Amino acid sequence: MATPIERLKRKLTIENLWLYILTLLKDGPKYPYEIPDLMEKRFGWKPARVTGYIVMKRLEMDGYIRIVRRKSSQGRVRNYYELTDKGREALREAEDFLRGLVNSLFGSEEESVES
Repeated sequence: MATPIERLKRKLTIENLWLYILTLLKDGPKYPYEIPDLMEKRFGWKPARVTGYIVMKRLEMDGYIRIVRRKSSQGRVRNYYELTDKGREALREAEDFLRGLVNSLFGSEEESVES
């Protein structure tokens, strides 16, 4: 059975993969294949590629991201994902919610739990 911290980590990572994808796309369009690797570099964990693709497709269907066709560095035209205005707004709302939650749970840094 998973410990409470293991369950929390799962809930805040893989079960909210959309948040990490939108955060990466905030910096500009990304080729779908590179997103899991970028997640590992930036956030320290990497979802299964198929899981990422499923979440990206759902985000596209719901209007949070869209496909744009661009030339890759090799000169081939490829599909890239970019953030939509709806996606930017969802990311802002998530940030506000998470900042408020952390503040409600733990207060300011001066009030943090001491060992």
